[in-house]
Amino acid sequence: MNPHVYFPNSSNDSRQSILSPPHTSAHFPLPSPLFPAVWKASAERTPRPREWRPQLYRKCTDTTWLLLFFLFWTGLMFIAGYSVAAGATGRLLFGYDSFGNVCGKKNSPVEGAPLSGQDMTLKKHVFFMNSCNLEVKDVRLSSAVLCVSSCPEEQLDTLEELQLFADNNGSFLCVYSLNSINYTQDPKADSLCPRLPVPPSKSFPLFNRCVPQTPECYSMFASVLINDVDILRRILSGIMSGRDKILGLCLFAFALSLGMTFTFRFITTLLVHIFIALIVSGLLFVCGVLWWLYYDYTHDLSIELDTERENMKCLLGFAIVSTVITAVLLGLIFVLRKRIKLTVELFQVINKAISNSPFLLFQPLWTFAILIFFWVFWVAVLLSLGTAGAACVIEGGQVEYQPLVGVRYMWWYHLIGLIWTSEFILACQQMTVAGVLATCYFNRNKNDPPDRPVLWSLSILFCYHQGTAIKGSFLITATRIPRTILMYISSALKGKHGAWSRCVSRCCFCCFSCLDKCLRQFNQVCLLPRAPGTHREVLQRTPSLRSGVGKSFCARPDRMNILGFGAIQSQL
Repeated sequence: MNPHVYFPNSSNDSRQSILSPPHTSAHFPLPSPLFPAVWKASAERTPRPREWRPQLYRKCTDTTWLLLFFLFWTGLMFIAGYSVAAGATGRLLFGYDSFGNVCGKKNSPVEGAPLSGQDMTLKKHVFFMNSCNLEVKDVRLSSAVLCVSSCPEEQLDTLEELQLFADNNGSFLCVYSLNSINYTQDPKADSLCPRLPVPPSKSFPLFNRCVPQTPECYSMFASVLINDVDILRRILSGIMSGRDKILGLCLFAFALSLGMTFTFRFITTLLVHIFIALIVSGLLFVCGVLWWLYYDYTHDLSIELDTERENMKCLLGFAIVSTVITAVLLGLIFVLRKRIKLTVELFQVINKAISNSPFLLFQPLWTFAILIFFWVFWVAVLLSLGTAGAACVIEGGQVEYQPLVGVRYMWWYHLIGLIWTSEFILACQQMTVAGVLATCYFNRNKNDPPDRPVLWSLSILFCYHQGTAIKGSFLITATRIPRTILMYISSALKGKHGAWSRCVSRCCFCCFSCLDKCLRQFNQVCLLPRAPGTHREVLQRTPSLRSGVGKSFCARPDRMNILGFGAIQSQL
């Protein structure tokens, strides 16, 4: 057993044996039979170097928030189960007629509705019998809706043309109870068939509706189906109509992020200088073009025109403003030119950390896959919420689905779950990256990098610091939702000129400014006060923190947002 006690804050020469008798030196103790081990212990004149060890005793942080998040997700799962049981997503995706039949599917009969329960496998399109005069009365469309096999691409002016279209295309545009043979013979054909003339229509990928192509009918049709429908259905319509664009933008953003990652990985120094050169050349080019246009206007013979004078004044103003901005930015670049080397050095440090843990490049892929899975689940539950309703038979044997009030208001809870959970997933990624970089950056032996730092950081995060990520993501959610509401109110009141509107707009602007200042603090950096892999002693004793990189980026935590160095800030 080593009889020495080592004090962490003392130097290597300040070791002293607790067994040394008083008034004696620790290096030359008096021999005595009472202290048989003193002489042997004090013979060690060359101290062994101290070894740093990471924090061994950890504890879970913010467990209360973890419990709250678990209860919140319990509510989300209850909403998901109830909406799936009470809703019918097929009605929204494929469309349905006025008699309770979902287009493109086999249907079960509804009690009291004789025309329900039909096989609509071949009838996949939704046709409005009075598409040019749609109205909403008592939250219900005034026009009857049918499932047809194809939309009429040409205008039909008479009942004979309706009958000919049904015989040739197998698409029956009158009520199901009326046979196509009786289109021209039944006296009730005028009320059971669409209002003439039937405009040409085309199937639109918005719930398979037959959309009229004539301008006057299309404007009426679109205004009723978009503006007079509740907010939830409008959101669902936007998602379904723009699903290809949304997916394409996601893939484009993913490819762009990969390209930027590999660009910063291999040509860091060159890329920083190219970026600065592009900024300088772009500013000079804009200034030169504006002054050249102003010079051209001043020597033009048509300068006597009032419009030409106004254009010349505008060009002069733009040229002066661009010159001032260019001078200011060039001055800032000149003053901060020494920071360019610091930025390059920082990116080189990040590249070394990534080379030591190459699996860190796949971390965004895992996050992207988890986010896609969650968003698909969220949209599926939202579709079920939008179609949750009970079938009720009204006059004429038609079926109407009455929305369930309790479920209809659950989508607000569902929306908060989308933002909070998405922020939590992103916070976990930020904390994982911070833990990996801190582990590699503060490693004493640079030639022996740690094994599997990504898995180690993930394990520490999920075992100890999930509550911290949940807490930080909730704070970001609580500030972003009011910001979105204030931005919407401010944009809605921008064109109003009343005193009340101006007052409300200014109040929204003030609140928006306050929230914007809060959001600058509540970013991903603030989610890392417990970043895995950091320790106060390491940060205080690591020489690299006393360099320019450490001082600059510890003093300005907002610069560390993209790099994941929030772990440094949290321990200083």
